[in-house]
Amino acid sequence: MSKAGETVAEKTDTRTRKSKQDEVILGATGRPYQGFPTPKKLDGHGPARIIALCNQKGGVGKTTTTINLAASLAEYGRKVLAIDFDPQGALSAGLGVAPHDIPTIYDLLLDTKRDPHEAIVRTGVENLDLIPANIDLSAAEVHLVNEVAREMILSHVLRRVAADYDVILIDCQPSLGLLTVNALTAAHGVIIPLECEFFALRGVALLIETIDKVRDRLNPSIKLDGLLATMYDPRTLHSREVLERIVEAFGDDVLETVIGRTVKFPDASVSGVPIIEFAPEHPAAQAYLRLARELVARGAVA
Repeated sequence: MSKAGETVAEKTDTRTRKSKQDEVILGATGRPYQGFPTPKKLDGHGPARIIALCNQKGGVGKTTTTINLAASLAEYGRKVLAIDFDPQGALSAGLGVAPHDIPTIYDLLLDTKRDPHEAIVRTGVENLDLIPANIDLSAAEVHLVNEVAREMILSHVLRRVAADYDVILIDCQPSLGLLTVNALTAAHGVIIPLECEFFALRGVALLIETIDKVRDRLNPSIKLDGLLATMYDPRTLHSREVLERIVEAFGDDVLETVIGRTVKFPDASVSGVPIIEFAPEHPAAQAYLRLARELVARGAVA
């Protein structure tokens, strides 16, 4: 029964307003969209939580994610150390550092008595430091293969600087060799950037299996912090279907933040700055800031 004086049009308008209030906005992963709160400032810094960004397939956005996640966490007041653990040195170049004639991660792996602070480079981003790499790192596996506890050498190096930082991000090379095993052995968590493309799905099971082996034999505390969908293009059916399959297969392990495909990333890399500085209002920059907030909300970062 209608309230006195309430017309049919007013009743319809009331129902419409209620339905709009009750409407749930879904994100790209099919879950309710969350903005995640801005992280609170920290009272102090350290010890660092170490996160490896790992995928044996190349071109999935590992380096882009390391650069921009590091810069986003630094933007929220976290002290961040990025480790370039790829002989291509793309992380170093992407942060505007020329890794020639300076100490690199390769020197620290070969001489564990050397002070790691000697290899730390201040970047142009406040609160963000880097240990660079260059092509010399490609020889590291040959040199380390006969070393005692060769899988734990990076862990020993990072242990000496962990107290100075809140988070250490390791940009792994696209392989599952000794260097990647070193990164997984040193890490507390793993983020797997995963391109929204069919062939990117094929190697994930092997990577998860490798992480499980490292957990069983070398690093019992390692955990999967999440799979990050990258290079997502909502205009294509293929991208949407691949993302749907990723969520079906891995559920809550898939991070809610999704990184879209854009030409701004290579433009920012050429300039040697993160996208949050190159184009701060761009949706891709906002996506990485949201990723930083999500990782803090999930407890992966302090």
